[in-house]
Amino acid sequence: MALDRRIIELYDEYTHKPLARRTFLERLSALAGSSAAASAALVALEPNYAHAALVPETDPRIVAERVRTKVAGVEIAGYLARPNDDAKHPAVIVLHENRGLNAHIEDVARRLAAAGFLALAGDFLLPLGGTPSDADAARDLFSKLTGESVVSQAGAMLTFLRDHPNGGGKVGAVGFCWGGGMVNILAIREPRLGAGVAFYGVAPPSEAVARIKAPMMLHYAGLDARVNAGIPGYDAALKEAGVPHTIYVYEGVNHAFHNDTSAERYNQEAATLAFDRTVSFFKEKLAS
Repeated sequence: MALDRRIIELYDEYTHKPLARRTFLERLSALAGSSAAASAALVALEPNYAHAALVPETDPRIVAERVRTKVAGVEIAGYLARPNDDAKHPAVIVLHENRGLNAHIEDVARRLAAAGFLALAGDFLLPLGGTPSDADAARDLFSKLTGESVVSQAGAMLTFLRDHPNGGGKVGAVGFCWGGGMVNILAIREPRLGAGVAFYGVAPPSEAVARIKAPMMLHYAGLDARVNAGIPGYDAALKEAGVPHTIYVYEGVNHAFHNDTSAERYNQEAATLAFDRTVSFFKEKLAS
C-alpha cells in the first residue's frame, strides 16, 4: 500500500532541511499512527544500498577503480568507471545527492561506463574528510560545504577526465537532487562543460543563466512541488539566453524517482526513460 503523501513530504523535508532525526521520527510516528507503522514507513523510504548494483563491479563490459589525485593543486577523489577497452570515450562527471558518494552513485557511474562513457562519480565531501558511512552524518556535512569548493573540485575533475588516456576530450555532468542543483551552477561557472543533465535540481539564479554555454537536459518529478516551483523561471531564463535545453516532467512520481535504493520513491518506468534520454543526450552532445 502506498504511503500517505504527508509522510513522503515529511521525509523530503527531513532530507533537505536541518530537521533533527528525533524530531523527524516523532512527527513520522504521529503521521503513521504508531511506532511500528513509522518503522515500516522508514524501511520503504530510506535507501537500501544492497539494491544498488544494477551493473556489478564484476561486469566484464567495464573497469572500475577508486581514484584520488591532485589536479592543478586541487585534490579530488571518486569512483572511476569506463568501458573495458583501450579506446577513447566521452566523459561524464556524476554529482551525488546530499548523502555523498555511496553505492548507488557508484552504480550510476558503472551504468554510464556500460553505456560507453568514462564516468567519474566524485566525492565532493572530500574537503570535509570524505563521505562518512552514516548517511545522516553525510547529510549534516553539506551545510559546511561551500559552492566554491564544489565548483573547484568539479573543474579539476573535468580537467582530469579531459586529459585521461581513455577520455574523448568533451566532458559532461549529471547530478541528482543536490547534485542536480550543482550541475546547474557548474553550467554557469564552467565554460568548458560540454553538456549538463540535472535530475530534480534546484534552479540557479535567473540573472546568471545567460552565462550557460552548454546544452542542458532537465528532469523533474511531477509531485516534487518544492523543486518544481523553480521550473518556469529557469525555463524562461534559458529561453531568453538562447541556451539549448529540454525539460521533462514525469507525472505522478516523487522527488528522487531515479534512486532505486529507496523503494517508496523509486519509479522504474520514469527512471529508465530518464536515464535512456540522458545517455542519448550525452552521446549526441559529447561526440567528438
